[in-house]
Amino acid sequence: MRVRVDEKIAKAAVYGGSFLGGGGGGDLREGLKTAELALSLGELLIVSVDELSKDSYIATASIVGAPAAKERYVTPRHMIRSFELLLEAVDVDIRGIISSENGGASITNGWIPAVLLELPVVDAPADGRAHPTGVMGSMGLHKREDYISIQACAGGDIRRGRYIELVVRGSLENTDKIIREASVRAGGMVAVARNPVERDYVVANAAVGAVSKAISIGEIMIKYKENVEEMSRKIIEYLGGGKIISKGVVLDKILETRGGYDIGRITIRSSDNKKYIIRFWNEYMSLETEEGFKIASFPDLITTIDIKTSLPLTSAEINVGDEIIIIAVPKENIPLGSGVKDPELINEVWRVLQ
Repeated sequence: MRVRVDEKIAKAAVYGGSFLGGGGGGDLREGLKTAELALSLGELLIVSVDELSKDSYIATASIVGAPAAKERYVTPRHMIRSFELLLEAVDVDIRGIISSENGGASITNGWIPAVLLELPVVDAPADGRAHPTGVMGSMGLHKREDYISIQACAGGDIRRGRYIELVVRGSLENTDKIIREASVRAGGMVAVARNPVERDYVVANAAVGAVSKAISIGEIMIKYKENVEEMSRKIIEYLGGGKIISKGVVLDKILETRGGYDIGRITIRSSDNKKYIIRFWNEYMSLETEEGFKIASFPDLITTIDIKTSLPLTSAEINVGDEIIIIAVPKENIPLGSGVKDPELINEVWRVLQ
């Protein structure tokens, strides 16, 4: 596979990425802007991982922080700077870039540096859905004995005294926490370039083919955008399973930005007068009935679709009064990286949400 990205492919990727964001992964409008800018700068290629030689190293691009933070400030210059810092700090031959995850904005992570550095985007993101922590998007590297993580970040508005850039080495857990703290200091978000790894490690641990899957979902969304229920059914059919849980209206939303994350819950009243609760930690983590029966839980995919626009809504965007469709797709039917298959990392979700 070797695809030259044009406007049509970019739009489909962002739309499909937003569906796979599962309540996170950033605003698709930002993703469309990033894609447009990347395409204006030069040629953007998406290649399959087997296009790269075995001695290739692949780096991960990410945006870290709380999407609802009021002073968040990340620009294309920050994205480029994070890769400049990483390339200065490592002595391996980086020949491709992957995103940390799929999402409306995050599927485009690395697109601008890829164009300017003349590197391909590899169809193997660290995770095929969005997730809250950097460790979850690191392809199981936290289990690799003696692994030293290297991460570079940049972000923040210098006019407000928020600008920060840094390069940090250490255990994956420690570097993740330092980058997260940097995002707080920067006003809520930073662009990150991190953890170059061997091609074969990506093959074994990333969500191989997940960008292609997002593009296919996006094509369905565009084709059936005038009929949101038909669109939802077609996506579920394409993924091989899932369910439209309910149509309803958002009754209540509680959101707290804490430690560089958005944490809270949403209450929805269905058209048949039942109530559903979605708990989120940036992304949607669980969907349950008012009585506490759990319908889906991370890393299952929970997606809310705006009935008026036929577009997914993130936890940061969704508001009281929104009319939505709730969709749940079992984890077995979405591409996942090793980082979100670790039971200990999944248990962390419930500790945070207690």
